[in-house]
Amino acid sequence: MPAACGVHPEMTAERGHGLAVSRYAVKAFTEEHVDRPNNRSTLARRHFVAGLAGASLAPLAPLSHAQGGNRPSPTQTLGPFYPRNAAERPRSIDADLITVDGDRVVTKGTPLFLIGRVTDRGGEVIAGAAVEIWQCDANAVYHHPAGGAEGERDTSFQGYGVDRTDSNGEFRFRTIVPVAYPGRTPHIHVRVQPSSGRAFATQLYLPGDAGNARDFLFSRLTAEEQRALLLVIEPTRNPAHPLARATRFTGRTELVLA
Repeated sequence: MPAACGVHPEMTAERGHGLAVSRYAVKAFTEEHVDRPNNRSTLARRHFVAGLAGASLAPLAPLSHAQGGNRPSPTQTLGPFYPRNAAERPRSIDADLITVDGDRVVTKGTPLFLIGRVTDRGGEVIAGAAVEIWQCDANAVYHHPAGGAEGERDTSFQGYGVDRTDSNGEFRFRTIVPVAYPGRTPHIHVRVQPSSGRAFATQLYLPGDAGNARDFLFSRLTAEEQRALLLVIEPTRNPAHPLARATRFTGRTELVLA
């Protein structure tokens, strides 16, 4: 069994905003086992290339379970594995966190297309905001100096990425379905820094995961706040965006800034 990152106290919260609700049968996640080689080469640039900058998608329709009254999304901590300087970040920090070689996904885990939208309380989209995500790899190791056994890292997984919201307030990443590590339920960290105003941080969770009820952060939330931080998960269909290609699932969220 691979060495996992240890249990660390969660750290400094930033002013927060949140997400949207979902119901999803996690059976597809929990029953799936992906057995791919754990390449030990250094983090390299993704094979993902052309068409990303020019790709266009129809704007996201509001999530059917979006928070009523545009309540600000719940804030949660950055956690101890947020890369606070360049030395703690991977060499590549783009929005494509996985490695794909032709049609073969090299990165261990279940590929996920993560898409979201950032708005203010009035429902106005927030364009030009920097959005960061980070999470542990399929071996439960963060790509951070304190994130676990370096020898167990999946070096084909970037672990951290940055995107900027477009004119519709939308951001997109290609990553993996989050996995648990000792003391935490599966989650993806998100931090948003608007072009003006304060940053916020929160965490996104898998609906129906058995670890949610035992998680010391998730269990502190009210039922409404918990629903706000659950990803809306569905199979990826007709991937029009380059980052959706080679993914099994699409996870959607909405972040409402105070």
